[in-house]
Amino acid sequence: MFVKSLLKPSHAKQGALRLYAATVAAARAPDLYASFGAPDTPDGRFEIYTLYVLLVLGRLRAEGRRAASVAQAFFDAYISGLDHGLRELAVGDLSVGKTMRKLGEAFYGRGKALDTALEQLPDRSQLESLLVRTVLGGAHGADVAPLAARILADRDMLAAASLGELLAGELPWRVTA
Repeated sequence: MFVKSLLKPSHAKQGALRLYAATVAAARAPDLYASFGAPDTPDGRFEIYTLYVLLVLGRLRAEGRRAASVAQAFFDAYISGLDHGLRELAVGDLSVGKTMRKLGEAFYGRGKALDTALEQLPDRSQLESLLVRTVLGGAHGADVAPLAARILADRDMLAAASLGELLAGELPWRVTA
């Protein structure tokens, strides 16, 4: 019994893992790819996945110390998920570290760019430009406005969630087929 309690994840970690699973499900919503133009490729999925992780981390950051342990466990799950994904894509063990470093740099760069774009709201031009550069891989001329609206709607739903819902790992995002 004692050993079992030592191996049981903390409430923060349990909530973070549920939050992570819900975030992955939201980032894999088929309509993001079929209706909103995100490319259904490893790069396109990384960009959407990272975008949704950044939205959740931003929301948890807004709660300060009350959500710090969940935010850290959530971020750890993201990193572990990236590592696992690379290994599934048959990236060699010797190059996983180098690739993870590049993905980490991309993550922090995207986070800074997203924060800057969100600060400019209600002007969506910077957010749309960011989505074209990252999610759409620079495909200028694509109508990114619907995707930007979807991301902002999901961000608003996340903002409306209570701290208790977040800490329990319950996300209000819709996941549609």
